[in-house]
Order: sequence, then C-alpha cells, then structure tokens
Amino acid sequence: MRRFKALIYKDILLLIRDLPGLAMMFIMPLALVILMTYLQDSTFNSITENKIPLLLLDEDQDSLGISIERSIRQSHIFNVDTTLKEERLTASSLEKAVAKGNYQIGIVIPKNTTENIRQSIRQSVLKTFGSDSASTAIQMDSIAIFVDPTTKNSFKSTIISSIQEYAAKLQTGFVLREVSIEVKRLLPIPMGEIEISDDMIGIKEQYARLDQGRLIPNSVQHNVPAWGMFAVFFIVISLAGSIIKEREDGSFTRLMTMPCPYWLYLMGKAGVYLMVCLLQLLLMFLMGIYILPMLGLPALEMGHCYGAIILMSISSSLAAIGYGIAIGKIATSNQQSAIFGSISVVIMAAIGGVWIPVFVMPNIMQTLSKISPLNWGLSGYYDIFVRDGDLLSVLPESGTLLVFAILCVVTAIVYDRKKRR
Repeated sequence: MRRFKALIYKDILLLIRDLPGLAMMFIMPLALVILMTYLQDSTFNSITENKIPLLLLDEDQDSLGISIERSIRQSHIFNVDTTLKEERLTASSLEKAVAKGNYQIGIVIPKNTTENIRQSIRQSVLKTFGSDSASTAIQMDSIAIFVDPTTKNSFKSTIISSIQEYAAKLQTGFVLREVSIEVKRLLPIPMGEIEISDDMIGIKEQYARLDQGRLIPNSVQHNVPAWGMFAVFFIVISLAGSIIKEREDGSFTRLMTMPCPYWLYLMGKAGVYLMVCLLQLLLMFLMGIYILPMLGLPALEMGHCYGAIILMSISSSLAAIGYGIAIGKIATSNQQSAIFGSISVVIMAAIGGVWIPVFVMPNIMQTLSKISPLNWGLSGYYDIFVRDGDLLSVLPESGTLLVFAILCVVTAIVYDRKKRR
C-alpha cells in the first residue's frame, strides 16, 4: 500500500508541475461544451423562430384573398409584406423581387378569384336542384406562387406543401359557406350554417417513451455527455505522454528495480487519471445544471438513478485510461503518441455520434459506429439522461467499456513482457 501511495503522489506531482496543461485539460472541454451546445440550440431555434420572407399581392380583395392572407400571417412561419418600398407592387414587380432574392417566396391572388368561385358554386347548386338555366364556363385563374431560384428543392417542397395545406383548408370552408348561402336562398326552410371543425382528427406530437416518467431530450442532454466523453478520451494524450516521458528519462527503469510490479505502476497511473476524468465529468454536469441555463439554454436533466451515472462515469473513464496506457506503452515517442492518440480519438468521436448524430449517418456508418467506445459511453448516458434509465439499463454499455479497458491494459502488460524478453 505504501508503494501504491508513493506512485499516486508521483503522478500527482507530474500533473501539477504542468499547470497550463492541467488547466487546458479542464477549461477547454468546458468551453467546447458551451460552444457546441449553444450553436446546436441556436440551430434548433432558428427552424421555428426565423420567419420566411413572403411577398403577397392580393388583387382579389375579397373573401378568399383576405382569408389566405390572414391564415398565412397566423401560421407564424412567414414574414408577410404586401408592399414594395421602391415601386408599386404588381405581379411583375413581385416576380422580380423574388428573383433578386429579396423574398424567399411570392404569392399573387388574381382578380375576381372569389367571385368566380361563387359563380361556379352557384351553378353547381342550381344544377344539383335540377335547374334548367344554361350555365357558362367560368375561367378560373390560378393562384401564382413564385419561389427564389436559389431555394433548395426540399425546402421549396416544404413551403409549397404548407401553402397548399392552407389553401385546401380555406377552400373547404369557403365552399361550404357559399353552398350554405345558395341553398338557403333556394329553399324556403330556415337553414343554419354548415360548420366542420378543422381539428376533428387531432395530431399529438410526443417523444416515444416506456413510461410516464421519461424525460424529453434537449440540446443540453445530448451535448454535455457527448463532449464529456470526447474530453475524457482526450486525456490519452497526457497519459500516454507521461508514460513515455518516464520511460525516456529513466524513471520507469528505476521504479522497476525497487522492486515495483508493472501492474502496480499501471494502477497508480489509473488512480490519478481516474480522479481527473471524474472531476472533468463532474464539472461538465454542474455546468449543464447551473451555467448553461444562465445562457438561455435548457438545464441538464440527469434522470433519477445516480448510481447509473456513477457507474457510466467510472467505466467510461477506465476505458479512456486503458486506451491511453496501451498507446503509451506501444508508442515509441511523444510525437507518435500525440499524433496517433489525438487522431484516433477524433475518428472514434466522429463515427461514434459526437460530431454527427448516428441516426443521420448512412447505414454503413451506423454499423461502424458500434465499434467506437465513445458511442458506447454516449448510449449509456442517453439511457440515463434521455430515457431515465437505471443501473440495469446501462449494464451492457458499462460492461463493454470495462471489457475494452481490461483488453487495453492486458495488451500493455503483454507488450511490456515481450519487450523485456
């Protein structure tokens, strides 16, 4: 035990002698979490808060045109203008304004659109009641929609679909009102208004969950564990560098002659860096709970099973430590360990869902993500934070991380014995 305490003390001294490096080990991940969470949250908000500029020319100036304008404004998706500052608004000037990129979309409602619909409905009603009066074909002008040429096809389809949905609702209500008017005019019997509710078939959007206690995910719950895992695994550079430095300056050789078994040497390293990793994660969780809400972001919801959080934090940290030990033992120089360690962690983060969510990746990348230790850690934290999981729910991920850590340490021990022989 005395030798183990001495090893712990030695590694703590190695850490605190490089105070700038130690500070960056904690400050840089915290800054990264704040930046990425804020950016992602702003992206989500921009979808719902930034309105699409729309230019509307209502030449109809009757029921249909007024209803279309009111519905578009009430949708809170479009920022509607009905005038141009520099010139009189016409169909031609509207098209030019959209073509220049001043507006994303332009709508022209032709003259007499409402009156033409009324006449068409009147003829249809009279024909239904067996009227012999001659009917004349009514020329119906289409509502023109102009779209900025630079608009992506997917976005254009979304806009057109939204406007068509509004138009279909308005058309149904308008036709029912006109039919009601014509029928009341023809029939001597008093007749009330025909009304059909717009929400007869309700649509309720919600997140899938196993029980009523499940949490709703937000950008903080996704980003804090994601970049926390990234920061934890980035200690492999410091850990591997420490192992290589001791090997190069002769400290490792002196320790092995004391005698000090190699496994005890590794336990000393693991003990110190385990404290560092757990402190990193603790600071990130506290930042998610207290600091991020001050920036207008959602607070971190950590679920209800703190035992599962502790288990995932320890297993994730040990996986990162085991990986750093293996790199430190196999690499032959500081430059080699730094380059390989940093690039491999970035690759594991990329395929593990830290940079891009796994579900938006191609199928082959989704399959490949399952080999990334960062993905195992992320899945475990998501089970706790997003799905409100317990100890049993994170056992597969934590078990896999611990097996990975053991394999890395065993690799380092076997390699060390082989090198000595």
